[in-house]
Amino acid sequence: MNTTRTLIIGLILTAFVTGAGQVHAQRGGSPPESPPAAGSPTGSPPAGGSPTGSPPADTCGSGSLCNPLNSINSLPELLTAILKGVVEIGAIFLTLMIVYVGFLFVAARGNEEKIRSARDALMWTVIGGLILLGAEAISLVIQATVKTL
Repeated sequence: MNTTRTLIIGLILTAFVTGAGQVHAQRGGSPPESPPAAGSPTGSPPAGGSPTGSPPADTCGSGSLCNPLNSINSLPELLTAILKGVVEIGAIFLTLMIVYVGFLFVAARGNEEKIRSARDALMWTVIGGLILLGAEAISLVIQATVKTL
């Protein structure tokens, strides 16, 4: 059982690292050039920030770390982003559990006790999958309840 847990944790971490690499590859490259600022011969913004008063543009270039929270400005947005990440990781875990339950059924070889154990595992996997699919709906219900309070 320890080997199974180690394998599942390793697969989840691999998927997480691979997903982070894909996001970085999509955002890679140098940022687009901005037009020169008014009154500035070199095109650099005046001291004290950008000329429009907005935060500086994403300066994530090749070989640097990017802040994934640039677009999150409130607690509900943060919680939504966390929920999205949990659902993505949960979907990977759900797929692995369905494969594992199939293995349990095959390994039971007609043994009634092992088949009963595999059925229980399948039932809990399906319940977990339904909760995973309904996570956003559950989130909306909780947000509506909090807003009424």
